[in-house]
Amino acid sequence: MLRRVMTLALALAGILASLVPAASAEHGARVLATLSFNIHHAEGTDGVLDLDRIAGVIRASRADVVALQEVDRHYSGRSEWVDQAGELARRLDLHVVFGANIDRDPPAEGRPRVQYGTAILSRHPIVDWDNTYLYRSPGQEQRGLLHAELDVHGVPVHVYNTHLAASSALDRRHQTAEIVELIGDTRRAVLLGDINALPDAPEVATLSSALTDVWPVSGRGDGATYPAEDPDRRIDYVFTGPAVRPLVSRVQLTDPAASDHLPLFSRVLVSARG
Repeated sequence: MLRRVMTLALALAGILASLVPAASAEHGARVLATLSFNIHHAEGTDGVLDLDRIAGVIRASRADVVALQEVDRHYSGRSEWVDQAGELARRLDLHVVFGANIDRDPPAEGRPRVQYGTAILSRHPIVDWDNTYLYRSPGQEQRGLLHAELDVHGVPVHVYNTHLAASSALDRRHQTAEIVELIGDTRRAVLLGDINALPDAPEVATLSSALTDVWPVSGRGDGATYPAEDPDRRIDYVFTGPAVRPLVSRVQLTDPAASDHLPLFSRVLVSARG
């Protein structure tokens, strides 16, 4: 009887060890759940504008930090002139920063500026942030790299969010080179975003030369996120620095009609040693 109890205890210990590698990998390491989501200004594939639906998808992911692309801020009637980043932060009770890559004068005196770009939502305090414009050739939309430094229970983590050129591979090659330079030797770095390029593209290779693409390490299947209703392309990514280890990644299927992209979820382990 004692031998049977001991055998069961050892088996249970083995199962638990396999389920929680993050906790045993390093004392003080932080587990961070991330989500990259191009929200298409909250207009779904059904043509319906529904910010509550976007909030529901984010809530269902239980992510700690969310990188959003195609976010309107008092932009136009298409999104009812709403500050979408602020509204999502309010509804989800999260911290927020917004990077305005399109920034225009208001339509009338006393109205807020017309802005469009990316946002980072976080459960953890945001202690610093900045948004850097990236290379843009004539006729192309301005793109940027939004950066937020988070305090994750005393460990600084640098989160980056970007949305690269949709129609210019030349711009993307310049932009990815700039991103690698901007991130530099930041070891606790997580880069999320819509790269608008397939995994075998030169611009993705530029990012992969300096950072780890989480999908080949921790995902299953093809990782396709676009178009949402019948995805056949992996163009949304999470990359990590050398002090961040991918644990598990998945394409989230909570509500495929919420946007024209599916969200990409990745849980990572952040070293406390930097």
